[in-house]
Amino acid sequence: MENKTRLVPPLVLLTLLAGCAGLPRDQVQTELPDDCPKLSAASLVEEQNRLGPLTDTPTLTCARIVLRNSQDPAVLSTSLASRLSLLLAEREMDQNQREKLAAEGVGFAEAALQQGGRGDGAVHYYLAANLGLSVREHMTQAMGSLGRLEDEMKQAVALSPDIDSGGPLRLLGMLYLKAPAWPNGIGDLDKALELLEKAAKEHPGHPLNHLFYAQALWADGDEANLTQIKAELAQAEKFLDEGDWGYNTKPWKNEFAEFAQEFQQAD
Repeated sequence: MENKTRLVPPLVLLTLLAGCAGLPRDQVQTELPDDCPKLSAASLVEEQNRLGPLTDTPTLTCARIVLRNSQDPAVLSTSLASRLSLLLAEREMDQNQREKLAAEGVGFAEAALQQGGRGDGAVHYYLAANLGLSVREHMTQAMGSLGRLEDEMKQAVALSPDIDSGGPLRLLGMLYLKAPAWPNGIGDLDKALELLEKAAKEHPGHPLNHLFYAQALWADGDEANLTQIKAELAQAEKFLDEGDWGYNTKPWKNEFAEFAQEFQQAD
């Protein structure tokens, strides 16, 4: 079986990131729109589970601004502002604005670390994801700090491997899969297979866990993997079609279709 894994698919560019140098630090919108509901930072943190991919963009925007204007250490130490920045950045079509939102998400996570959030795996997880998104169009920067991504993701895996349905396992696995191998990088197919198989088995309801594991099996180049790859793709498609993934649905479907076509043509 010929290995035709793409170097950097668009979706997993989140896994290639640089250090803070060179990130756009211009602030995005900081004033609350007139139509924002009355919100407090404390109440947002208390009810943070209701804010996610299904939440409309204006609500996320209002919540992010309230959080960024807070001076409450209990609020600043959480991953919420960084997570909301990532959700908004992923929806933003304008590259400049997307990079600004993601860069601010990095800043929120770094502030959380300074406020005592180092023991929260979610802080490390969203820091890395925002960093990756902020530099995904700047590959020189991205390749310069693969070590930092590995460190942040390893801390997230150690502290909170189950957040975002195995998100830390998923992103660290894809880093090892897509990064250049030694001596130019930290790529390691064996580690990728181990992490992505674990994500797929321990969090079987998330479509990306199956899709990414299928990509790792495909990269292995062993024809004995063909049956398993087909099974993982079938699972990915099933959960993608049956679940309500909100604003994530379209880009995930595109990524799935692109890899499925590549695999089917080779098969």
